[in-house]
Amino acid sequence: MIQLINKHKQVLTVIGAISVLTICYLQQKELTKLRNEPKVQFLEGGDISKNQTVDSLQYLVDSLNAELFPIEVELGRYQVAFQIFSERNPKAAEQYADIISNETE
Repeated sequence: MIQLINKHKQVLTVIGAISVLTICYLQQKELTKLRNEPKVQFLEGGDISKNQTVDSLQYLVDSLNAELFPIEVELGRYQVAFQIFSERNPKAAEQYADIISNETE
């Protein structure tokens, strides 16, 4: 394998250089395309009520995400604690899982 690489060192270098140039060209092309896309969408006809509705909905989504985040963190902690519990005491963890899935609905 090393002999093959030493024998074709020049060819491999040219192929590598062409590959790098091609990747750079494609990246520049994609960057140009992304730069030319409009970043801000304007509402046609100055419809302020649509803008207020969008702002209102965005505020609602943000507030719901703010309420949901601590709950997701707490759920993650309970899941990790249950995994540790099941490693330390598998029989009790099985009973607890059975209670959670069958008796708390």
